[in-house]
Amino acid sequence: MKPEELSRQIIDYCKANANPANVAKYSRFFKGEFNSWGLSQPQMQDLTTQLLNNTDIDLPLVLKTMPLLMKSGKYEETSFGLLLINRMRKQYFPKLLDEISAWFPAGISNWAHADILAMWILPALIENGHVTENSFIPWLKSPFSFQRRCVPVTYIKSLKAQNSPEKLFSNIEPLMSDPVREVQQGTGWFLREAWKLYPEATEQFLLKWKDTAPRLIYQYACEKMDKTYRLKFRKSK
Repeated sequence: MKPEELSRQIIDYCKANANPANVAKYSRFFKGEFNSWGLSQPQMQDLTTQLLNNTDIDLPLVLKTMPLLMKSGKYEETSFGLLLINRMRKQYFPKLLDEISAWFPAGISNWAHADILAMWILPALIENGHVTENSFIPWLKSPFSFQRRCVPVTYIKSLKAQNSPEKLFSNIEPLMSDPVREVQQGTGWFLREAWKLYPEATEQFLLKWKDTAPRLIYQYACEKMDKTYRLKFRKSK
């Protein structure tokens, strides 16, 4: 199978199952225009499974197809590529991180796609030994906010594998002054999960930044704390 054939199969499925009502329903979860066919999650999983039953479809083919799927900007088309890649983990290789990095200027431009990468695909690269947490340090300076968001969200799954979180805290420090909301949310989410496992170390880190970091990071990081307890992380007057 050629990339054009796989792309056409996915796009034809999207057109056949388009649902404008779902576009309106799901758009509230996204800022700006939600460019979508309106497919449901079960529909997307069904086609993904069908495609994976085709022995002609492997990771190199999907990687070659990704630019075609991202071209239209339709949410589901890019999603199908990511869903396929997520279920091909045995075929991952170290240079896959470089290929993924090139997708951000091309079409990874919403939190949902970034989080598929950061919650599943990127942690699998770490777990398989293809990359390390330090491999993401160059991403911290990316001009693409969703690439920066991927770093702390990816680190969430690394927390349990660490003897302590200090190395990960050191890596995310550049994000503690990031001006973009989605990056702040991802950073706060990581710190919230770190606090559950390493409360003392996380609180020391939060105290260090409490007067300078955006408050949205702290809103997420302190979400599971008692209301009175979280007062210690308020910005000094």
